[in-house]
Amino acid sequence: MAKKAKKQKVVKVQPEIKQTRNALMLQAKDRGIKNFRVLNKEELTQVLADGVTQERINEVVAGAVTRWKAGWGKRSK
Repeated sequence: MAKKAKKQKVVKVQPEIKQTRNALMLQAKDRGIKNFRVLNKEELTQVLADGVTQERINEVVAGAVTRWKAGWGKRSK
């Protein structure tokens, strides 16, 4: 009695077009998204996704702006 080997499902990875951060920033600029320069690459992909609402765009941008402003504090000794 030999055990049958389980067949593993082969998941084909769809080759995504690799976007640079600069290319994503240019797309955001064309769409008129404010403060696109402070967004990181993940946030840019979220903002530029198809079917994303304006409210979600505003949430992502507001979070990035607060993160960016947090780096501008006084240096205390």
